[in-house]
Amino acid sequence: MKVVCMLVAILAFTSSLVFAYDPSPLQDFCVAVKEPSSVFVNGKFCKDPKQVKAEDFFLHVEPGNTNNPMNAQVTPVFVDQLPGLNTLGISLARIDFAQKGLNPPHTHPRGTEILIVLEGTLYVGFVSSNQDGNRLFTKVLNKGDVFVFPIGLIHFQLNVGYANAVAIAALSSQNPGTITIANALFKANPPISVEVLAKALQVDNKVIDDLQKSSWYDQN
Repeated sequence: MKVVCMLVAILAFTSSLVFAYDPSPLQDFCVAVKEPSSVFVNGKFCKDPKQVKAEDFFLHVEPGNTNNPMNAQVTPVFVDQLPGLNTLGISLARIDFAQKGLNPPHTHPRGTEILIVLEGTLYVGFVSSNQDGNRLFTKVLNKGDVFVFPIGLIHFQLNVGYANAVAIAALSSQNPGTITIANALFKANPPISVEVLAKALQVDNKVIDDLQKSSWYDQN
């Protein structure tokens, strides 16, 4: 019986590790404050609970400015913008699209994304991993439609309607991170070797050189 109880306890413990991505809170809230410059933690330091106010949990989000090369703008509401999110394991972003606006292929290394369309029509999709054969899953979404992008997978959203579009994306981390694929490849600092990229993409060195000299816009 003791062995069975021990196995149950171990399974319960490991299950909590598997299913909890952000650390679970150990108190009602932990409003983030700026940490000392010489100390780094996995998350944010907490404000004294006695000094916490309603404003720590509030943020007004304006429509994004879509006057840019992508004709779209992502407005994040992560822990850096809303300190009250610290330790709660969630965040969101508002995405505004002008006509033909694109939220380009990107990934969130620390969070699953679920998106709902508030206005307009979006063509969305994600690509599975190499082990799954890099399959493309796409859908055209209209107002009220919801779509999920699994954690870490490359995904995108494109406005294919005849008017502006707005979507809200919820993410399963207070700080999901964003890696825009084109920027990561061609605007890395310092730059990735031209030889590496040319061989990986099977193109001439000049193509890579031109791409690295191009202006890459990152709205995330």
